[in-house]
Amino acid sequence: MDTALADLVATSREVAATRSRTAKTEAIAALLTRAGADEVGTVVAFLSGVLPQRRLGVGHQSLRSLPEPAPDSSLTVAEVDAAFDRLAAAAGSGSSTARRAELVSLLGAATADEQRFLRDLMTGNLRQGALDGVVQAAVARAYEIPDAVVRRAIMLAGFTHVVAGLAARGGQPALEDVRLVVGRPLRPMLAASAKTTAEAADTFAGAEMLVDGKLDGIRVQVHRLDGAVTVFTRSLDDITDRVPEVVEAVAALPGGDLVLDGEAIVLREGGRPAPFQVTGARTASSADVERLRAEVPLTTYLFDVLRADGRDLVDAPARERHEVLIALAPHLVVPRLLTDDADAAATFFDDLVAAGHEGVVVKDADAPYAAGRRGSGWVKVKPTHTLDLVVLAVEQGSGRRRGWLSNIHLGARDPESGGFVMVGKTFKGMTDEMLRWQTERFTDLADGPADGYVVTVRPEQVVEIAIDGIQRSTRYPGGIALRFARVLRYRDDKRPDEVDTIDAVRSYSTSD
Repeated sequence: MDTALADLVATSREVAATRSRTAKTEAIAALLTRAGADEVGTVVAFLSGVLPQRRLGVGHQSLRSLPEPAPDSSLTVAEVDAAFDRLAAAAGSGSSTARRAELVSLLGAATADEQRFLRDLMTGNLRQGALDGVVQAAVARAYEIPDAVVRRAIMLAGFTHVVAGLAARGGQPALEDVRLVVGRPLRPMLAASAKTTAEAADTFAGAEMLVDGKLDGIRVQVHRLDGAVTVFTRSLDDITDRVPEVVEAVAALPGGDLVLDGEAIVLREGGRPAPFQVTGARTASSADVERLRAEVPLTTYLFDVLRADGRDLVDAPARERHEVLIALAPHLVVPRLLTDDADAAATFFDDLVAAGHEGVVVKDADAPYAAGRRGSGWVKVKPTHTLDLVVLAVEQGSGRRRGWLSNIHLGARDPESGGFVMVGKTFKGMTDEMLRWQTERFTDLADGPADGYVVTVRPEQVVEIAIDGIQRSTRYPGGIALRFARVLRYRDDKRPDEVDTIDAVRSYSTSD
């Protein structure tokens, strides 16, 4: 059967209207059971705010003037997906005209509610509380599959909508058959946070730890299949043509097929890391890459190996993966210490921070690679309290900053509602260059006219903030306020649904 777009949009509204995780899960599961097996993957992708095509070539400017909405619903999910395929395939001379015609045809057939949903979906601005964990739970509920089986399949397949389609067609056996495939990115393992290395070491109760340098570069997952190297980001985007240094470093390693986890970073003379913005700019585009690599070369570091010598190592303990990596590429391994001594870990941390690096990631030497989850197997430690937050609004500057957008309003993620909660604002740490950049960026993200001197923006830009602590406050909706918040950097490598939760922010509380 063909699922009506109206049915999907109604479910999206139902999910957005409740804070209950259980109610969200049940609403999505009910929709999945009504959908045909061949379209379940698309339904899940759309509800998750994901485009199966990844990119459509459609920007906010293209969607500023919409055709009159249709009076009645007629579109199906399959028809929308087919239109998205045509948008993504448009290329070459006349592609802009073809895309515009396709958009007018699609949106002209959509009702007002459907137009709003499609616009938000195409621009990555779908905020309905259908977070990935909720959708995963809905897949498990709809097809009566254990949560652990669903999570593992998603870890290895990379995308929830792919696994949902498998579950609809083949049930639990189909998910249990999912394996690591060289050339297909899997979800990266993520780290929890601790305030000190001693706190991180306590997590492992005296067991042996791998203490890795936390480098301020971009995360890369590198696959080598039949000698051909492909490089993915932490969001599973293919950036192979932007990072030839990484490709060459991995191509030169001995053996056959490989799957590796690591970091690419620009280092200054003497080995100190360049600011993240330098690495980010270096890897943002493949244009003129040969000139850029000569002027701003990348250095490749590796900290994990998931396949080598014909073996999948995802389930192997970290110490075994460490031994394989050392044998394979000793010259590429991140600064690393294998120890059970918390004092040695603290000294290693101090040395790395003095060398200009972010801190360390402390890892349980007995833990498998738990991709896609912030578990206790990896714990990151930075020298100051830092938070990844989303910008909700920005204020017009005054005095020396007149004419620029300056003070930013900061939001933490609310896992229950799927929205964001304001926890403070700041203009500290902003350079003139940053002010110029953010004025252009937030002008593009403006969500309607300014309310006085405050410009509300679509919650899409992630920013890393350093703080001295948190205190209770009734000034902001989150019930807390950031102490001496200052901007470290804007993060284009993270999505809004990856920012710190309101509970994580509250855990830094320094007052009663």
